[in-house]
Amino acid sequence: MAELDADSGYRGAVAARAAGITYRQLDYWARTALVEPTVRGAAGSGSQRLYGFRDILVLKLVKRLLDTGISLQQIRTAIEQLREAGINDLAQTTLMSDGASVYLCTSNDEVIDLVSRGQGVFGIAVGKVLREVETTLVSIDSSVPDPMDELAARRANRKIS
Repeated sequence: MAELDADSGYRGAVAARAAGITYRQLDYWARTALVEPTVRGAAGSGSQRLYGFRDILVLKLVKRLLDTGISLQQIRTAIEQLREAGINDLAQTTLMSDGASVYLCTSNDEVIDLVSRGQGVFGIAVGKVLREVETTLVSIDSSVPDPMDELAARRANRKIS
């Protein structure tokens, strides 16, 4: 398996594909500050956002939460909790939900406590999602031309002419 550079950037189309979302969703989430690219933000028409590995992981987590029926408002709260917690070891984190709220659990004891109170309906093991994102990024063939790159190239050529 190839090594993934945690500091390298991935173009929007690659990030969207790795997270299992559409490019339109990616663009909307960036414009509404749900998940913004940390490597490089958009700087006008034709510029490309670059997403870091953690950004793509968060994108995939947002998709999973949406798929389970959690509201976008609750997802925003959960993502903000992740940011505020500044958790370095996401592999040991579990997102739990009771269907209305999302809870950030950083230990097995927290998960057990939440479930024992009858609040946990489902959980997302972040470590498992992290490994899925790694595998997807490695399997995406970067030699295949990206249609977003072609469009950006045409726009750049028009500006020069």
